[in-house]
Amino acid sequence: MAAKKAAKAPAKNASKQGAKKAEEAAPKGRAADSAVSARTAAKLVRLAAQAVAQTKRGENPSLAIPTRTLANTFYDEKKRVVQLGEDRTQRQFFNAAMAKKFMQTFLVAAECRKLVASGKTTSIRDLYYMTKHTLGRTGVNTFDEQEESDPIIEDLEVTVDALREELHLFASNRGSMVGNLTIVDTGDVIDLRRMGSGGWNVPSIVENDVVQFRKCEAKFILLVEKDAVWRRLNEDKFWKKHNCMLITGQGQPPRGVRRLVKRMHEELKLPVYVLVDNDPWGFYIYSVVKQGSINLAYESMRMAVPSARFIGLSSFDREKYRLPPNVTIKLKDEDIGRAKQMLSYKWFDRPHWRREIEHMLKSGVKLELEALSNRGISFITEEYLPHKLRDREWLE
Repeated sequence: MAAKKAAKAPAKNASKQGAKKAEEAAPKGRAADSAVSARTAAKLVRLAAQAVAQTKRGENPSLAIPTRTLANTFYDEKKRVVQLGEDRTQRQFFNAAMAKKFMQTFLVAAECRKLVASGKTTSIRDLYYMTKHTLGRTGVNTFDEQEESDPIIEDLEVTVDALREELHLFASNRGSMVGNLTIVDTGDVIDLRRMGSGGWNVPSIVENDVVQFRKCEAKFILLVEKDAVWRRLNEDKFWKKHNCMLITGQGQPPRGVRRLVKRMHEELKLPVYVLVDNDPWGFYIYSVVKQGSINLAYESMRMAVPSARFIGLSSFDREKYRLPPNVTIKLKDEDIGRAKQMLSYKWFDRPHWRREIEHMLKSGVKLELEALSNRGISFITEEYLPHKLRDREWLE
């Protein structure tokens, strides 16, 4: 892997300055949240008013839903993120194929309007049950499974330009963090240096009115794909020895983890390093952190960290760190197809990334992060990561 010699190290006092700014801004959090709630409520009301006006004019009530597909996304070279295009799909009431989804959209919107007005939040699972009922004597349910209601929430987000958190909805917590940072979580001061073996459970909603940053001594963020690897690094106190924030999303990081990393990067001025498996899925996790995802392209500006650095596991690390053939895993047809697809993405169309992916395809194998344990249980903590950081061996 080519070393990034031109990359600049963060300024010594960057995290302290960032923490000071974040602390000064914290009192404004609740006032800002109130303003956001008022705007969100107004958007939901306008959505309903539009349908009523269409009906009064004798028109077929309809919604213009932005299309969340690969064909309607593009890579913004200037901003370095994946963004949503202009295509829209009409969802009409007087259309047998669309009537149910039209009804479902307004059911979800009505419940979100109540949540915003009450100042309360609820889970997307709760919302499914809150909006589920049988239509008269038809025996037809408004929703049969949560798999129906979740996409409707995303449709509503992008239609009214209000994120799920602004609709007062949250998902189950997933993700853990420890490190040299003190935070305030809903009024409780939490020292992330004293979180034991499990770390702080990252909530789904991490906006400034919920989570504020206080004393920060960390110099960077290490986002780890796997919980088991995160636990090894935490047990070995990697975050303490190398003065960083150690966070995992337990696979593809959920929105709460991605948003928190984005906030720490922007407000505390901390560079972000991503550690994932050496396979197409690990590469894609890094891509989502860096550029945003296709499905949630409308959230890229709030979630993505374009300067995030890929620190491993590299396709070249097997030879460099003398890992034996018996720790490799043969690429499946699914892996090969996914890797080739990624080569067609504009954000992977860079010489260093083409070398990385093509070397994996040529070798015919992939590696899990745990393969490094073949060199010793703490090899990743004591040798691999310190070497990568010291020699600036990362990709962007």
